[in-house]
Amino acid sequence: MDSRKGLRPPPRLQCAKCPWKKGVDPNDIPNGYDVEKHKDLKNTIATPGALPLGPRRTMACHETQLGKELACVGWLVHQLNEGNNIGLRMAVMDGTVDANVRTVGPQHRRFEDTLPKKKRKKNA
Repeated sequence: MDSRKGLRPPPRLQCAKCPWKKGVDPNDIPNGYDVEKHKDLKNTIATPGALPLGPRRTMACHETQLGKELACVGWLVHQLNEGNNIGLRMAVMDGTVDANVRTVGPQHRRFEDTLPKKKRKKNA
């Protein structure tokens, strides 16, 4: 929050190619989409209501710079709501994670739905 004006900065918007957004083909994610790496992100999905042991795992936005990653907006909203990620909620409460974000359009309700529906042909 900007203490000089008492205003909160505008929320960080979900990017256009976010796989959590319905209608997005993850194969169109820029900078070299890898379906196997995408599948491995399953380990960032908390068991709803469970307090995980160990470090918090976060799905980074593919548009953020390496070394300065921010959480994927679609993932963050999912994990704070349907995902019921208790560890993430605690991180938001203590200010470690900024949840001032906004999704754009309808969203997938499950991680599995963010994966590609079919494989693309090579050189397509």
